Amino acid sequence: MISILYIDDELNNLQSFMANFRLRYNIHIAISGEEAKNILKNNPEIEIIITDQRMPNMTGVEFLESIIDEFPNPIRMLLTGYADMSAVVDAVNKGKIFHYMSKPWNEEEIIKVVEVAHELYSKKIQEKQFTENVVTVNSQLEFLLRQKLLS
Repeated sequence: MISILYIDDELNNLQSFMANFRLRYNIHIAISGEEAKNILKNNPEIEIIITDQRMPNMTGVEFLESIIDEFPNPIRMLLTGYADMSAVVDAVNKGKIFHYMSKPWNEEEIIKVVEVAHELYSKKIQEKQFTENVVTVNSQLEFLLRQKLLS
């Protein structure tokens, strides 16, 4: 089951998201960026992050930008009720978002976007594992070659 973290400062939105998607996905909800960071630390299986843009202490873009180094793998999406083009540009450039959605969200759109995002996440993890395997094999080959040259 796909694990999603949804961040929004409006409790009604969190409850609505949970009610709509809890049977389809493993949903984690947070009412702030700080709470979301704690959830990410305790739930490394989270694959997709959906965040509202306008929140009191930290915007969605600021949140996404702040977690890139510590949590590089989850696919990021921004959700906002405002047509703020500079927020969208910042989200793409700074928060490395995969998709931008407007509020009120459409259940069918979220399902489609989450499915595509999950495919991207899976490919990203496979590529990372492949790269790690190549590095390991290269190190082993280098070691064997050095041993052969020394003998």
